[in-house]
Amino acid sequence: MDGFRFDEGSILTRGIDGKPMDYAPVLWWIELSDILADTKIIAEPWDAAGLYQVGNFPGYRWAVWNGQYRDTIRGFVKGDGGIIGAVASRIAGSQDIFYEAGQRPINGINFITCHDGFTLNDLVSYNEKHNLANGEDNRDGLNYNTSWNHGVEGETTDPAINALRARQIKNFYAILLLSQGVPMLLAGDEVRHTQQGNNNAYCQDNPLTWFDWNLLESQSELFHFVKAMIAFRKEYPGVRRERFFTGSTDRSGKEDIEWHGCRLLEPGWNDPNSHVLAFTIWSGEASADADLHVMLNMDTAELDFEIPQPTRGRCWKKVIDTAQSAPGDIQIREQAPTIGDSHIGLPSHSVIVLASDPAAQA
Repeated sequence: MDGFRFDEGSILTRGIDGKPMDYAPVLWWIELSDILADTKIIAEPWDAAGLYQVGNFPGYRWAVWNGQYRDTIRGFVKGDGGIIGAVASRIAGSQDIFYEAGQRPINGINFITCHDGFTLNDLVSYNEKHNLANGEDNRDGLNYNTSWNHGVEGETTDPAINALRARQIKNFYAILLLSQGVPMLLAGDEVRHTQQGNNNAYCQDNPLTWFDWNLLESQSELFHFVKAMIAFRKEYPGVRRERFFTGSTDRSGKEDIEWHGCRLLEPGWNDPNSHVLAFTIWSGEASADADLHVMLNMDTAELDFEIPQPTRGRCWKKVIDTAQSAPGDIQIREQAPTIGDSHIGLPSHSVIVLASDPAAQA
């Protein structure tokens, strides 16, 4: 048994009077148990009575579902403006949520979808829930899902809408697997499983919720992209740090992470209309690890992004481009094209990632 996940875990913090306790005995017994010392313990840090404990769930060892990550990244990819600071905080591991509690990035479980709510396919295909099949006159399930159907509610034959939906799903996966913290993926999303807009399908034991193995073939491009993104995360330690970024600099004056907008070092923290964010994770001059430069354009227009000069003796390789179809959407560094310009155009609703190549000469 690898570990346990506690549904609506915050209920375990309540005393006999229903009020939250600072030192909930059940949770601390689990935290300090020698028997459970080598297991993962994960909590859904809220309950049905309204208690919400993302960032202040008792204990130090517990990992918690980061609902703020889900809501912020959904809004960003959907096209909500004025949230760039929050997006950066979520991508950087939600230090604003976990640091003061003495925790690390590993305490946050980042996710876009889970067993409750829309699947990832439905998140980009429906504006509204469609739960009539549940027998409650569509009253059950959340009414607001931070979703966007891209112009048509549900399935469509429109090639432009279908292409944009496919790109947005790749965007979600790219951002999730480039974020500090622990990524959680919903089984079936990697092949675009749909519940036809039902966001509360717990009561459906039928093809609506069953895994359709035929999707492995029909959605092979997305399936390959997700597998390659997981391999990318394993290869590049810069996206899975044990500690939060500190702003520390190397001998060349580069910080461990630098934030940008379309222009270098000019993120739109206070721009209510900004839909873009870029960042560079520098590995340090003495490190053999690759540097990473990530550009996120969730605007409706193609935009030009400046690119920083690579570390001396290295060059940039374009390893991820969600606007491209396979195999150009994600490539290993040795086969990826070299980017020698000081800027690059990003199509609307796309993600591009550059990785420095220590083996190449700049």
